[in-house]
Amino acid sequence: MNKKNQPLAEVFGHLITDQSPKAVRYRSRRLCPFNNKVPNCTKDKAKNPLGVCSIYHEDKPVITCPIRFREDWVITDDAASFFFGKGATWSSLTEVRLNDSNGKSAGNIDVILAAYDSNGKIYDFGALEVQAVYISGNVRDPFEYYVKAPLSRSSMDWTDQPNYPRPDYLSSSRKRLAPQLLFKGGIFNAWKKRTAVVLSKAFFKTLPKLRAVSKSKADIAWLIYDLVLVKGKDDKVGRYVLKKVDEVFTGFEPALLSITTASPGKVGDFLKLLQEKLDEQLESPPINRTIEKPF
Repeated sequence: MNKKNQPLAEVFGHLITDQSPKAVRYRSRRLCPFNNKVPNCTKDKAKNPLGVCSIYHEDKPVITCPIRFREDWVITDDAASFFFGKGATWSSLTEVRLNDSNGKSAGNIDVILAAYDSNGKIYDFGALEVQAVYISGNVRDPFEYYVKAPLSRSSMDWTDQPNYPRPDYLSSSRKRLAPQLLFKGGIFNAWKKRTAVVLSKAFFKTLPKLRAVSKSKADIAWLIYDLVLVKGKDDKVGRYVLKKVDEVFTGFEPALLSITTASPGKVGDFLKLLQEKLDEQLESPPINRTIEKPF
């Protein structure tokens, strides 16, 4: 793969080098091809959306928008095979509010899959949580620069610009994934209902090693996807297609413990740091002055 000198992989669902009529239309209309709740992209700002679906990191695309995972709704098929038995009739419901025992919101479930009988009565359900990757740096500046002139700026060089955007895997797991599992996943686990977590291959590789169990004994299914470049016969540019590349089944508590437990460094290194700070204080003690007649 050629080295990328700019961070934008997909904008409004298409490669930035794609100048086909369809790609031009999606950019000009700010459309989302991945089953957003409305036809248009609404990421960040509804009136001025940040239409970046994925960015390049180490010359490979990384999904940064959760809606990107909804391509053809393959994630629901994969989750349903974990939640329900073969032949189950099910439907999906998006953005379902989840309350705790005090009636306070624990957040919204990205997608609920509900299995129902011939009378339409629900007899089972599971939670599907989608985890995209946070970005560190500024991705709006290169996006705004590109969309003003997509034809002439599709080969732009952004390498010398400040705050070059990169995926922030650590914040994605600690600030997003762990709390989601702790609160929303905890409720589903107490109900003895299963959870499926959708995330990219690159993101999953940054997580601590999870202890796998058999599918039948699992509380959580980690559904791992990647973007694969596909080209047609006469298509020189191609497009990225979402494909599942792996799945890992775990228990609830062991997985949560692995993700939320920090890997400790050497206590000797920390002691050395403390000693250095103490030595600085002792070498430059504060000046004590006596104030005569303070009142």
